[in-house]
Amino acid sequence: MKTHVSSRVLVTLAALLIASTACRKDPVRRVGMPGDRITLTISGKVLDVEVASDDPSRRLGLMHRKSLPENAGMLFMYPEPQRLSFWMKNTQVPLSIAFLDDKGAIVQIKDMAPLDERETRCDTPVRQALEVNQGWFGRNGIKVGDAFTDFQEKIQGFRAN
Repeated sequence: MKTHVSSRVLVTLAALLIASTACRKDPVRRVGMPGDRITLTISGKVLDVEVASDDPSRRLGLMHRKSLPENAGMLFMYPEPQRLSFWMKNTQVPLSIAFLDDKGAIVQIKDMAPLDERETRCDTPVRQALEVNQGWFGRNGIKVGDAFTDFQEKIQGFRAN
């Protein structure tokens, strides 16, 4: 027996689903998918940032890239605070990494050399780290203690797992 559903019924059901999702008071939190981006602002400087909030995207990071646009980076998110550790295996772009507290304040900045497989570790437990082109923070007058504007609001749609 074949069932015929009109396109009008399907459109109506889709509209109801979208409307009910938009009315939720608690936003649906999702894991960032490869390529997901947010815009972060600090001291008037704007960064276009990819979000890496699951194991596969965090493991891949910025590996195998030949370059990174000047005002771009990758935000790594983890479910629990820890002394995060990074390396530059298969990463050809020299990077600076900022370790961030839960409010988006920079607690530490370190430089990392291309293809260096030694660990770069944060001295204190954090959940977030941001990689950018090496020297970006210094060129823009950004230092430890500076904080990203509306950081919690920018990352609220993501959950780390």
